[in-house]
Parts: sequence; C-alpha cells; structure tokens
Amino acid sequence: MSAAQSETTLEAKLEALQCHFTWDLEPIRYRLLRLRDNLEDIGTEEGNSWLGHIYNLQGYIHYQLGFIDKARSFFSRAAEAFRQMRNTVSDEGPWLVVNYGNKAWLHYHQGERAETQACLSKVDELMKEYPSPSQDELHPEIYAEKAWTLMKFGPDKKLLAADCFQRAIRMQPDMVEWQTSHVLALVNPFKYLGDDILEKMKIAQEHDPENLYLAALYLEARAAKGQRIEGEARELAERVLKKPANSYSGIEPLLRMYRRLSMDEAIDLAERALKRHPDNRYLKRRAAVCYEKRIFSESGSPLENSRVDRAISLLREVISLYPDNSLRKQISLANIYGWSNRREAADQIYEEQLKSELDPAGMLHNCYAKYLYFIHKDSHKSIEYHMKAAAKPHQSFYRESSISELEKIKDKNRHPMCGQIRKFLANLQH
Repeated sequence: MSAAQSETTLEAKLEALQCHFTWDLEPIRYRLLRLRDNLEDIGTEEGNSWLGHIYNLQGYIHYQLGFIDKARSFFSRAAEAFRQMRNTVSDEGPWLVVNYGNKAWLHYHQGERAETQACLSKVDELMKEYPSPSQDELHPEIYAEKAWTLMKFGPDKKLLAADCFQRAIRMQPDMVEWQTSHVLALVNPFKYLGDDILEKMKIAQEHDPENLYLAALYLEARAAKGQRIEGEARELAERVLKKPANSYSGIEPLLRMYRRLSMDEAIDLAERALKRHPDNRYLKRRAAVCYEKRIFSESGSPLENSRVDRAISLLREVISLYPDNSLRKQISLANIYGWSNRREAADQIYEEQLKSELDPAGMLHNCYAKYLYFIHKDSHKSIEYHMKAAAKPHQSFYRESSISELEKIKDKNRHPMCGQIRKFLANLQH
C-alpha cells in the first residue's frame, strides 16, 4: 500500500470512530470558553458518576482551544475516572471506547502515527470484547456519553441528546443517572413544561432522591404551574446548603424559584450559601445574578446604595474569576453604573467591550442600543446599534430582540429614521 493510500485508510478509520471529534459539536471558540468554565463549575467531588465524561469533554475543549498538553492530561484523567467509577474486576470496559477514540484523534493531529494506530487497535479490541446488546446500534455506554456531551452544547442539541439517552436506557435500564439525565435533557427551565414532562420528572426524582438539582428543577416547574411550594422550597434549600457548592448542587434553579417568590429571600439564600463557601466562584456568580435582578426590577425607583455597592463588588469579582467568559457580566456592571447615575463608568465599559468585537450573538450591540435609549435618551444612535445586532449572522435571542424593536419603530412610522429602518429590514430578509 502506498503512503497516500495508507493515510486515506487511517483517516477513514478515524472518521468512523465514535468520539467527540466525530460528533459534529461545532467547536466555536466563544462557546468552548463558556463551556470550559461551566464544566469546571460542575465540580469533581468523589462519587460524581459523570466524572469520566467531564474530563473527556474538557480534554476535547482544551484541544480545540490549542492547549495540547492539557488535553492529554484530561484524557488520561478521564480513563482513570472511568476505571475507578465502574468498580469492576477488569480495568477496561466499553466506557473507554470514546476515550481511546479521542486519544487517537489527538495523536493523529500531532503526527504521532504509532500511538494513533495503538489507540485504534484498542478501540477494535474493546468493541469485539464488549459488543452492543442491540444489533445495528451503538453500545449503550457510547450513547450515554454522546447524549451527555450533546446536552452541554446548547438547547438545539437537546432533542438528539434525549434520543441517545433513550436508546442507551432501552438496552441498559438499570443506570439511574442515565434515567435522570434523560429527563434533564427534556427540560427547558425557561419554558412552560407540559404535564407529561412533569410526570417524568416526578418519576425520575423518586428513583434518584439524592439528586437535588433534579429536585430543584421539579419544584421550579411545579411553581410555574401555580402550585404552592414555599415550604418544600425552604426545606430543599437547607439540604442544598449542606452539599458541596457546584452547578449541580441545585442552587441555581432554587435561586430562580426564590426570585419568583421574593427577590429579598433569594438574595438572603445566596448570601447564606456564600457564607458557607466564601471563595466559591460559582456561588459568587449566582449571587451577582440575584442582585442584578433585584436592582433591575426596581428600575425607575430610587436604588438602595448598599445593594448597588454589593452588586458592583460581586460583579467585579466575577469578571476577574471568569476572564474569558465575562461579556454578560461586563454589560450588567455597565447597566448598573448607568441606572445609578455613574454614566462615565458605564460608558467606559461599553466602549472597551465594543472595541474587543467579541459579540457573535449580538448581545453587546442589543444591550448597548437599549442603554443608549434609556440612559442617554439617544434614539438615533440606539437604532444604529439595533441594526448592528440585527445584522449578526447567528440566530439568537438578542438578534431577534433588535429586529423586533426595529419593526416596532417602523410600524409606528414616527421616527425620522423610519425610511432607513424599512430599507434595512427589507435587505435583511433577502
């Protein structure tokens, strides 16, 4: 076989692997940076059944961001985590197929052909030794890892994730964590949930009573249906506060629910959590959100200085703790400065962020347009920035918000820029 034929054969084998490099994950840099932070906030406490999957995904993310040595380290930690968690007689099993696939791709991209071949051989061995219980389907362990990974890449991949979980569960129904994650894949906490999803959440909670994240989501969904859950929420809060502080502890959906009941109680709960874990960056981030929501819910009313100062202090800290994922918090900080009559500080933040040109979803331009309108009373400049947000190539809530705003101004037909807006929107549709 010629060298060219050998290379083509190798590439075909790599493309046929089931791993992060072949799952069409769309590794856009700003999403990877956000996801890297989110994975770090999940926590790596002993007993986390997804630890191997977390390290595998972190390895892939670090590789895509160009940190090759870190990627190698995470792939090694993933393999070790799987071996410890599965607690089987053998050190190996089907849960390592994805891990060896990831390593094969990393070695290949680094020009390490012997190591690539060794990983490919290992995948072949594992698949022969642990065939899928269902013909023409992947092994349930592979479906489960693919599902868990897809869940992390945004709501547009959740239906595919739910399907993969369903396939895994059908072949291996005894895995409680798969059942729970399948339900989580069906849940959008910002949308009204039907009775069928609510029933699935209830059943999943009965099977996985120690999963406080699921318990908090279930309570939140019931509250959205109008059920009285205040007593249960306070009881759950005490349980959550005793757990390690991470993004799966249940504190985020719990705080969201508390904010529906009482903004002040939500802030008190966030501060109690921070008192127990004063250095936890994830809790600082969640507390900052509570203060933001409290302040912006009072916009137009005199702002309480102590709340504003605490919000500013937390936001500054959170920005420093999430340096590669701080745009949203920079905007919040600027808006709080603006609402509290510190326009110079607000303008400076917006100007710095606009120079960075890191706004693929239109969030910065949309928020700046609103800031210009409400704080500076500059409708002309506000419209210009709504146009910039609307012209972004990526579909997003912020882009749609700006388009909607421009449509309203056009329909009222009172603004001097209506002709310009009409022409802009007509071109946008083509």
